[in-house]
Amino acid sequence: MECTVSWTGGLNTRSGMGFVAETGSGHTLVMDGAPDDAKPENGGRNLAPRPLETVLAGTGGCTAYDVVLILKRGRHAVTGCTVKLTAERADADPKVFTKILMHFTVTGKGIPATAVERAIAMSHEKYCSASIMLAKTAEITTSFELIEA
Repeated sequence: MECTVSWTGGLNTRSGMGFVAETGSGHTLVMDGAPDDAKPENGGRNLAPRPLETVLAGTGGCTAYDVVLILKRGRHAVTGCTVKLTAERADADPKVFTKILMHFTVTGKGIPATAVERAIAMSHEKYCSASIMLAKTAEITTSFELIEA
């Protein structure tokens, strides 16, 4: 796996702290920093997600992918899955994630709650590389709701 990240501004443009990531699979992802009123040259222009937000989003995508795949392999009629991630960071540098709450909403027909609980646990204990890495610094807790549809 590889990725190339390039700053979108140079010395002459002073466009802030925007970056474009080009992934090995041929996709691009734009990131930007938060505006810094005290030092505008150090801040972003708020034109895209922050780099650490993309880490959180990628973790959500990783675990949601696992949950859907595990439920499908179990022949459950899953029709939707969302996960809302809420994170806290350390006050001092490096401002790593210290707590992450993942709340899953799984929609489907006749899916047992135990199957959802098992899929989430399997993701976090065995399959989701991103959440397993983040668990080295953050306390990760999960919850879920199941919607019959």
